[in-house]
Amino acid sequence: MEEREQKNSYLIENRLNQRGFTLIEIMVVIIIVGLLSALVAPKFFGKVDQAKIKTTKTQIELLGSALDSFRLDNGRYPTTEEGLNALRENPGELKNWDGPYLPKPVPKDAWENDFIYVSPGEHGQYDLLSYGADNAQGGEDKMTKDIVSWE
Repeated sequence: MEEREQKNSYLIENRLNQRGFTLIEIMVVIIIVGLLSALVAPKFFGKVDQAKIKTTKTQIELLGSALDSFRLDNGRYPTTEEGLNALRENPGELKNWDGPYLPKPVPKDAWENDFIYVSPGEHGQYDLLSYGADNAQGGEDKMTKDIVSWE
């Protein structure tokens, strides 16, 4: 019994004498985590930007399908004044309107901006576009370039 008590007191003493990590060890770990973050973060954010572009392209395609359904029922696309809201609510006295053509309210693009809809359009019966991340017409790089229905 005495031998067991000696072992227990030795273990307790040993634990009390142990110290935590040194400041240098903690700093080394922080530096390593920082370096890893610096390498991984840009690649991750590049994927987020690409996902936003793909999402907006898909939304334009889905809105285009809804616009085509509207045209099949009514013989025309919504006017610019009626806008994309004509896909959710009858814009007037359209007797063949069989909507809503969208199951939810008209979405915004991936950057939370409204889509631009013009009918008749310069590139077809309608133009549907998003100005991209900068929400300004034009743009040179993939993030600021307009995303359009006619390309």
